[in-house]
Amino acid sequence: MAPLRRWWVPLALPALLAACGDGPSPAAPAPLEGVRTQLVGSGQDGAGRSWDGVVEAVQQASLSAQTNGRVTEVRYDVNDRVAAGEVLLRLTAVEQQAGVDSARSQLRAAEAAAAEAESSYRRYAALAEGQYVSRLQLDQARATRDAAVAARDAARAQLSDAGQQTAYTVVRAPYAGIVAAREVEPGEAVVNGQRLMVVYAPGALRIEVQVPQADAELIRRDPTAAVRLPDGRQVEAAQVIVFPSADPASHSVTVRVQLPALEQPVAPGTTAKVVFPIGQAGGLPRIPRSAVVSRGEVAGVYVLADGRLGLRQIRLGAVLGDEVEVVSGLKAGERIASDPLAALQALARQRQAGAGHD
Repeated sequence: MAPLRRWWVPLALPALLAACGDGPSPAAPAPLEGVRTQLVGSGQDGAGRSWDGVVEAVQQASLSAQTNGRVTEVRYDVNDRVAAGEVLLRLTAVEQQAGVDSARSQLRAAEAAAAEAESSYRRYAALAEGQYVSRLQLDQARATRDAAVAARDAARAQLSDAGQQTAYTVVRAPYAGIVAAREVEPGEAVVNGQRLMVVYAPGALRIEVQVPQADAELIRRDPTAAVRLPDGRQVEAAQVIVFPSADPASHSVTVRVQLPALEQPVAPGTTAKVVFPIGQAGGLPRIPRSAVVSRGEVAGVYVLADGRLGLRQIRLGAVLGDEVEVVSGLKAGERIASDPLAALQALARQRQAGAGHD
């Protein structure tokens, strides 16, 4: 959103306001070439207030490599539809398979050691009943057995981890959807954490917009919205959720708008306009932020009346996207200059023309 413009004005606002008041008028006002004007909106047109937002998929997964390897196969490309669990791409599994073989061998050795330790402990336990071995020897046999069992369990865990590393070389679709991005090519080496593909489910879409706190309270009272899609369609929101807290930096509140099921879904990442039915009754006049002249704490706007331009002081209210409310100093239906710089130049021409008539 563009900030309020701060053009250099040769006279202070009060002086300009006085100059535009009672006083002799020139015989003929100077022409206003190059000055674009517009009517002040009333805020009561029934259209509500709108904010632009970005369409995003509720289910969107960024699939990253979970192990190192080289891409051996890529089965799908951008815009392809995939089924849940479908293999998207494969990585080499040489090191991972070697880890599995090593872990399996260690497990076999650990199982053999655990079985031998268990057999030895049982013999010592039988001898201990007849007091043929000491209590210390029995305890040592038990400790040896417990250590062997623990080593066997650790070997099993290592084999499971090695098997998981091998499974990571096959990347599957987490759910049915569409491939939104493909980041790798066959033969390319990848590392753990590198993004490979992006998949999204087109069925559930939503938009999040940031609104001022005052508007958030109005939306909470009537949580409905209309969404104007990029292709011109307008649909009613399936659900509107106003977040309970405001952003500490911008003091704005996030509103999440759930889109209904669409026969022709829009692509995530496109912009859409969300219109909330607020501000129809008793709304304040609204003007573009780019039309406001700001000097310190004083704001003004160039008003065209009876063919003459004048800078008028106004008091601003809430910022509504690219527009701002006018609390006082301006009425709906008045005509203002859209470009303050062009208006300033036209005002200078008016004064020159007026001086020529003196």
